[in-house]
Parts: sequence; C-alpha cells; structure tokens
Amino acid sequence: MKLQFSKMHGLGNDFVVFDAINQQVDLSEEQLRFLADRRFGIGCDQILLVETPRSLGTDFYYRIFNADGSEVEQCGNGARCFARFVHDHGLSGKNEIPVGTAKGDIRLYLLDDGQVKVNMGIPVFAPESIPFVADRQQPVYRIDIGGPHIEAGVLSMGNPHAVLQVGDVDTAPVDTLGPILEKHPRFPQRVNVGFMQMHNRREISLRVFERGAGETLACGTGACAAVVSGRLQQLLDEEVVVHLRGGDLVVSWKGGGEPVWMTGPANEVFQGSIEL
Repeated sequence: MKLQFSKMHGLGNDFVVFDAINQQVDLSEEQLRFLADRRFGIGCDQILLVETPRSLGTDFYYRIFNADGSEVEQCGNGARCFARFVHDHGLSGKNEIPVGTAKGDIRLYLLDDGQVKVNMGIPVFAPESIPFVADRQQPVYRIDIGGPHIEAGVLSMGNPHAVLQVGDVDTAPVDTLGPILEKHPRFPQRVNVGFMQMHNRREISLRVFERGAGETLACGTGACAAVVSGRLQQLLDEEVVVHLRGGDLVVSWKGGGEPVWMTGPANEVFQGSIEL
C-alpha cells in the first residue's frame, strides 16, 4: 500500500502523521517499527493516526504508536501536532477541536500566535489506575532498584509517569536509570521516566525517558506530570515554564480535580508518500 504522510515535531519530539480518514491505514507492528527507523524508514519517536470520531461530541479520534510498535494512550506533543495537522490539511476549520483518545476526550486550541494549547485532562493518582503497584496513594513513593532506593512521584496523564528530582539534568542518569524504571515490575504497563531539576517555583528543566522510545527531545505528558508532581509536593506555583532539550512548554495546574493545561509549538517539516 502507498500512504501519504506528514513529518511533524513538537520541540524536536518528532512524528509521522497519517490521515486515516481519507486513506486506509492498517499498519502491523513490523511496519510501525520500519516507519520509525531513522536509518531504513522515515524516522520518528511516534506514529500518529487521525481517525474518524468514536464518541459523541468529538471531531476525531487520536491514536499513538511508539517507535517499538506498541500503542499508547496519550502524547502531549503529538496532540499539538494533531491539532496543527487537521487544521492545516483542511480536515477542520475550528480553533477549538474536541478529540477522543484511548484514555478519554481532550480539547485542542489553536492560538492566534501559532501556539497550540491542550486541555490534557485531570491527572490520575490512584495506583491501580496508573497502573502502579502500591498499598496506598502517596505524593512520593520509594522504589527499590536493587541498590539504594529512589524516590519518585507517580501519576498518570493518560499514560503512566514516574518523576524523579535531580540536581542537574545534564548529569542525570537518564540512559541507565531510565530503562530500569521503564520496565520495573511495579509498573505493569511500563512507565515514562522524568528527571526534573528545580530552578525556582515557576521554572524547571526536564529530561524524559519515554517507554518504547527512549529519551526524546521533549515529552508533553512528561512535562505535565513533572509540574503536577512538583505541585503535590508544594514545590511549584500554578504556572510553570518547563525547559526541555527541544525547547520550552508552559504548563499550568490549579490542583484538585482540575485539568492540566499545556501550551507549546507544533511544526510540520515535510510531506511525502511511502509504499509499504
């Protein structure tokens, strides 16, 4: 099959995006891995599919596949690219776009300055819903990794996250500790691992080791999870600038049962076609 696609990125977190409304897209795990391969395929962190809505009140359905071929529930940078794609490709003329995902509905807002603002939904803390193996809900958990234990905030932003505080993101053990925690037995569906450096109450730096993809230049849900975790520990204010290796996001959360809001850019790099 020959498929049309767009290559996009949100702060360097890059995607291959398919319009699965106007063309039939049925990809195997092997084909997904091929598409994501940076030497033999197109190359990306995730593959995104724009599909017809599955629930009332939404205009589209949003699917995300990691570079290893696994399907995941949410991707914040991808959500911004999704909004830019459906707008720029004439699939929607709205500036407010309701979209369904595997973890519920979200809303995407195209701003006048070209940025995209996303209602990322309400964070989930109940261990069984993340999922995470724990006796009770806590703002910070001790996790045994076969040596000195680590402490991490654990929550779901539609996908599971563990957030660790570090003194310096540049020297954080992302490449070694990230894979260990990603597949730790206390995370039945694996986990995204964030390494957060505090600068002040309104500014942090963050690196994220994403499950199924490894470290990416930016992770939208990871930025949201880091801010929520910091807020739960009373370390951060309501609105925070998150410095990622690919650029900055602005994340805000009022707390309680309120949704998390994320604002940042989304860019299309090129369009093409590929025969599979």
